[in-house]
Amino acid sequence: MTSSEFCNFLKSISSQPLHVLDASIPKSKYVAIDLSEGNVDLQNFNISSSEAFSIYIDTFIEKHDAAVAYGGYLEKRAIYSRSKHFDDTRSKRDIHLGLDFWCAAETPIYAPLDGIVHSFRNNSNYGDYGPTIILEHCILDEVFYTLYGHLSLKSIKNLKVGQRFNKNEQIATLGDARVNGDYPPHLHFQVIRNLQGSFGDYPGVCSKQDLEFYMENCPNPELLFSF
Repeated sequence: MTSSEFCNFLKSISSQPLHVLDASIPKSKYVAIDLSEGNVDLQNFNISSSEAFSIYIDTFIEKHDAAVAYGGYLEKRAIYSRSKHFDDTRSKRDIHLGLDFWCAAETPIYAPLDGIVHSFRNNSNYGDYGPTIILEHCILDEVFYTLYGHLSLKSIKNLKVGQRFNKNEQIATLGDARVNGDYPPHLHFQVIRNLQGSFGDYPGVCSKQDLEFYMENCPNPELLFSF
């Protein structure tokens, strides 16, 4: 299946809206947020501090009378410069490959599709995912994966590889800055076609040099949702 065919496949999976957060939250309570290096408003906040970054996110959500701020696919972000975790042998990784949902710690996270636990891990590097779950999905014989990063520690405490989750079943809760890589609470959600042998982890940020590959292997997660 070509990249464009796979994107069309993702869009065709469900005639009804899919959810990773509580389905009772109306779409009117979601607001798109720009966290790219081009957002001049971020210059007034020390986003290398999770506390200051949280104030920015919370203020933005409140200003827009929203419950969730979302976005970030292919954003070039300055925040990753705070951590050596994103240093590459060729260049810095600073292009975001997932879709972020910014909301409160302990927010329940749900499986948008039937799947099994492929793997999980606490990726505890500074600036990393923290507790992470990867689900494997097989729909119409097409196998692909979804990654859930920045979770709570309890989300992976009793998890088992191969464990099945049905669509709309709770799989996790969001972690806070103490465990999620030192970020304001949010879910990093990513679609991955080929895990390339990864287990409990997969790059969620890439360099400009590798962007073409990752755009094909990690298509826009918004294809699964209706915003």
